[in-house]
Amino acid sequence: MASNSDDSKRPTVSADEGSLLSTIKNLWVYMWPQNRPDLKRRVVLAIGALILSKVATTLVPFASKGIVDSLDSNEAVTPVVLGLALPVLFVIAYGLGNIFDSGFQQLRDALFARVGQHAVRQLAYRTFEHMHRLSLRFHLSRRTGGLSRVIERGIKGIETIVRFTMLNTAPTIIEFIIVSVVFVVMFGVSYLGVLILTIWAYIYFTIKASNWRISIRRDMNRSDTDANSKAIDSLLNFETVKYFANEEMEARRYDDSMALYERSATRIWTSLGVLNFGQAIIFWSGVIIISIMAVLGVMNGSLTLGDYVLLNTFLMQIYRPLNQVGFVYREIRQSLTDIEEMFKLLDQNPEIEDRAGAKGLRINGPVIRFEDVHFHYDEDRKILKGVSFEVPAGKTIAVVGPSGAGKSTISRLLYRFYDVTSGRITIDEQDVRDVTQKSLRAAIGMVPQDTVLFNDSIAYNIRYGRPDATDEEVREAARLAQVADFIEALPRGYDTEVGERGLKLSGGEKQRVAIARTILKSPEILILDEATSALDTATEREIQSALDTVARDRTTLVIAHRLSTVVDADEILVLRDGQVAERGKHQDLLEQGGLYAQMWSRQLEASEAEERLARTRRDPDGFVSEKARPFSPGSSTA
Repeated sequence: MASNSDDSKRPTVSADEGSLLSTIKNLWVYMWPQNRPDLKRRVVLAIGALILSKVATTLVPFASKGIVDSLDSNEAVTPVVLGLALPVLFVIAYGLGNIFDSGFQQLRDALFARVGQHAVRQLAYRTFEHMHRLSLRFHLSRRTGGLSRVIERGIKGIETIVRFTMLNTAPTIIEFIIVSVVFVVMFGVSYLGVLILTIWAYIYFTIKASNWRISIRRDMNRSDTDANSKAIDSLLNFETVKYFANEEMEARRYDDSMALYERSATRIWTSLGVLNFGQAIIFWSGVIIISIMAVLGVMNGSLTLGDYVLLNTFLMQIYRPLNQVGFVYREIRQSLTDIEEMFKLLDQNPEIEDRAGAKGLRINGPVIRFEDVHFHYDEDRKILKGVSFEVPAGKTIAVVGPSGAGKSTISRLLYRFYDVTSGRITIDEQDVRDVTQKSLRAAIGMVPQDTVLFNDSIAYNIRYGRPDATDEEVREAARLAQVADFIEALPRGYDTEVGERGLKLSGGEKQRVAIARTILKSPEILILDEATSALDTATEREIQSALDTVARDRTTLVIAHRLSTVVDADEILVLRDGQVAERGKHQDLLEQGGLYAQMWSRQLEASEAEERLARTRRDPDGFVSEKARPFSPGSSTA
């Protein structure tokens, strides 16, 4: 589906300030879509069916009048037309009028259904697409559950507005016009005056009461969003809840949110009762006045009994659309409340956008350069403070350092999830801010520390690296990632479902699938962001060989926690407090005896402690026959 990226056409809606007409105007582009003549024809035909339906509706009360007047005739013989008694003809006309009214209404609804659903689909697509255009900073600050609820309510609200304005509001306006003309011509201005006064009071009361209910609706929406967010957050962290035996606490948190929703929902239904009762008082007061006027007219001979029936039939016919006006207005106002949050999302400008005239990244190497890069998430907390380095074509550069030194920020800046505060990052002399994000990210492959898989098959997750890959290419990528044997041993093989976030697989299995996905993508640049730090030592050694396969002959940036994984890097950068404190090869850095040597010593001691513990577990008497090997600055293994 083509995306409409023209932000000037984006509707801005407020349930308080935005008028219904301006909202319809903004949504009309979706109900009268360009380049879709088939949908435009449907709109025209639906309007034609609507007019014919209202004509049939108007004729029905006259049939009722004819039935009563012909039966009330003082003539001894009932007139016969076309071989049938006149009252019978009026009864047939009455029935046919209702049939045509219903038929044309259903035809109108059927014709407009595709138009309305197309509008909903277009807006849903734009919203979903826009969510992916927004910055990482935005998504880190929002709850996914709450976000999905806002979009869900917004889409339903749009559907309500599109459906009711075309299928209810327009017919009601046409019917009011027709009835007003009939009242003036047949009964006089006084009857029309009472009718107009009744309708005005009804609509005024409906608007005021509905506006009062909007604040209640907002409270209910907030409670609903909060409860849904807590539920999704708790279920996504199912294992953590079990680890700490906090099921009751989670249930209480959810119930507290639902209690607020219960109160707001109760107020919504109570206020609806007040609204409906007020509407009934106003309408039936008008009916009583008009009926008294009609009864007096029949008594003094200025009206016939059929005229009284005609008046009451028209009033009953008016009540249906008038009641719909109240219902439609309430629904539209509530829908505006529901969609205002969705449109606020659409009004969010992406923090990172392609510059005007941005071109695709041209790869000739590639060579990556960080040139005096400064960056901060918040002004009062600097992350990178003048970082400069180069990753030559086909070489591997490792970045290590203590937690919080800014290692992972480097990969985020290279991917352009954020823009540098000052300085620049180039790939083959092209500033990453001057090329399209799509071409930049297509050239980079990432194997992250925390691999999150889609809740789909293993084949789908591997093929995600290149959606048009063949089955054979998927299997070859799995083989290179050393995960093919594991997959083929499963009962369903590559069709095995991995579960939510890949939780049915172990950490090592997930990581191998992620490596296979990156192999299939075949990027010119590779980022390994602490790709093995969450794994045990044995699994890390197995994964490392697969990573070496991926990195071969590629420009590779390794963000590492475990130093044993970067001993063969062409250069190692040691970050401390957002600056490059040391740089060089593994052996050179050990000989310097600085921060890198200290980190190596600590990790070596931790590794040896782990090995001693493993040997102790293997020895039932608890004796350890081999002493821990002391740290040697010249050691090259952990």
